[in-house]
Amino acid sequence: MPIQIITDSGSDLPTDFIAAHSITIVHLPVSFQDELMPDDTDAASFYARMRACPELPRTASPSPNTFLEAYKAVEPGRDILVVSMSSNISSTYQSALIAKGLYEDEGLPNRIEIIDSKTFSGGLSLVVSQAAEWAGACSSLDELKDKVSRLALETSAFFTLDSLENVIKGGRLSRLAGGVASVLNIKLLLKINEEGVVEVEEKTRGFRKALNSLLARLEDKQHDYENGFVAIVHSNCEVLALEFKDRVLEKHPFKKVLFSSMGPVMGTYAGEGGIGVAF
Repeated sequence: MPIQIITDSGSDLPTDFIAAHSITIVHLPVSFQDELMPDDTDAASFYARMRACPELPRTASPSPNTFLEAYKAVEPGRDILVVSMSSNISSTYQSALIAKGLYEDEGLPNRIEIIDSKTFSGGLSLVVSQAAEWAGACSSLDELKDKVSRLALETSAFFTLDSLENVIKGGRLSRLAGGVASVLNIKLLLKINEEGVVEVEEKTRGFRKALNSLLARLEDKQHDYENGFVAIVHSNCEVLALEFKDRVLEKHPFKKVLFSSMGPVMGTYAGEGGIGVAF
């Protein structure tokens, strides 16, 4: 029986991949002015609402009970691997751990292992997608956890944003650094570092140059085009992201491409017009 993969909505996985591999998504609550958004809110509706709302949406980590219910929904006898977004930007990982303890205290049958991916959005999408493909072939949960943990350490993720307003408001970038960059039309190439937090990798003048720098980062590694994934995510700028995807594949012919829109969790901090790539 394949190992059940569980992740959170900070993964921005393509919906068709979720369905094809029966991946369980634990949703982080997102609210506008104390109004909780339904978990199934589509990206277009979210961005339209965010554009119209004067205040930034608020996000929260899922409760341990939300994870516990997800664990209980897995059929008896099926091992579970949870791959969470970085513990250094969210307490989602801690909630998953607490829920594991509650599950075991109840004497429930399935074995659970949890990985702090130290990444999010496209990076987490890539790690979870590979885990889902490996889940049916690995001989044990320990083997799968080891492979996925190593992949998470090796995964590189970069992104650039058209506007820094949301990432500053959300506390993911200092107001001083972001304010200076915005005034000078400087676009930041941002990296998810080894600790799972955002750092400035490079500064460019203008968004097109930032995209060129984003594309250039793929030259930093050798790639397995036949078996490896590349993940491309965008925050409500699909046409531009598709152009970027074509540029990526022209130089790097990956057979497996994950292309998706950032959902409400990541879109809250990215704002509209962001593009990310993970490999």
